[in-house]
Amino acid sequence: MIVQQKEEMSLRELVLKIQRCCRYVLGKWMIIGICGVAGAAAGTMLALLDEKKFAGELTFVLEESRSSPLSAYAGVASQLGVDLNTGSSNGVFEGDNIMKFLSSRLMVERTLLFPVITGKDKKTLADLYMEFSGLQEKWSRHKRLQGINFPAGYKRAKFSLLQDSILNVLQERIVENNLEVSKPDKKLNFISVKCISRNELFSKVFTEQLVKEATDFYIETKTMRNKANTERLQGQADSLKTVLSKKVYTAASVQDLYFNPAKQVAGIRAEEELRDKLILQTMYAEVVKNLEISKMAMAQETPVIQIVDTPILPLKIKKLGILKGIFLGGILGGLLAGAFFLVKYTYRRILRDEV
Repeated sequence: MIVQQKEEMSLRELVLKIQRCCRYVLGKWMIIGICGVAGAAAGTMLALLDEKKFAGELTFVLEESRSSPLSAYAGVASQLGVDLNTGSSNGVFEGDNIMKFLSSRLMVERTLLFPVITGKDKKTLADLYMEFSGLQEKWSRHKRLQGINFPAGYKRAKFSLLQDSILNVLQERIVENNLEVSKPDKKLNFISVKCISRNELFSKVFTEQLVKEATDFYIETKTMRNKANTERLQGQADSLKTVLSKKVYTAASVQDLYFNPAKQVAGIRAEEELRDKLILQTMYAEVVKNLEISKMAMAQETPVIQIVDTPILPLKIKKLGILKGIFLGGILGGLLAGAFFLVKYTYRRILRDEV
């Protein structure tokens, strides 16, 4: 009974303390209201000063084969020196790795060097980004950075050390401030790539070109081995076809020359030519068969990248509205003022209890 009474008293005291705290905070309603109005004014100023940004978003689906129906041919083909590459997909691009790859330095820098036409000028996305972001004007104050640019069509290997450094700075800024790569739904294979910037053309072209660069590199990497096998087999098939064509004419000429059935020795040459022609025909048939199998394997291993949504002009504008700024600023100002008085009241109560 004594324990229950103590628990009831402690709960009652807790409720009374909460009531006193609420009365104290609500008693400062005028100051809290003033802070709310000040927050609304700050939100309004922020909305007016906020520059509008354009969001270019592209959504695509990555589909790739998990198993190859050509595995039954792999053993036979390997005996003939043909690698059908029927194994699993490359781990670099599996799962969420593709999203990291889209924001990698290699892909972003390749995209920044893509040329675009703005008015009568042709410039790279890197030059366009430096122009509208204010970096070009800022860097022009430094003698070393004056006139720094990335001409369209200029080979990446010929860049100077300064150009490499500037390009790295640009890609880091874009990945941190402008680029968003995500999966809208973790259960699906949809991947969303979004670029938000102050330039509408940059947002659109950068998003489209980034996905193109990544998917081209992805497909090339996935089919590299099968493509090499196919090209090698195609070369062998072309060579055998040329030799076989010559052998057919040679065998026919020999048969016409030694057509006398009374001279059996003279027919040996014709017999040899026919044998060689038969061997070449067999070899050519096998190479053509393996070539077709290799083409099927390459088609099977080629991933299908389906573009679902592309950025279409005019792009969606990202900007803090005035009403939204007033509402959020007012709420935040009031909450901060209320939290201040709550902490102040609690601190005073603690000091009073200690005394």
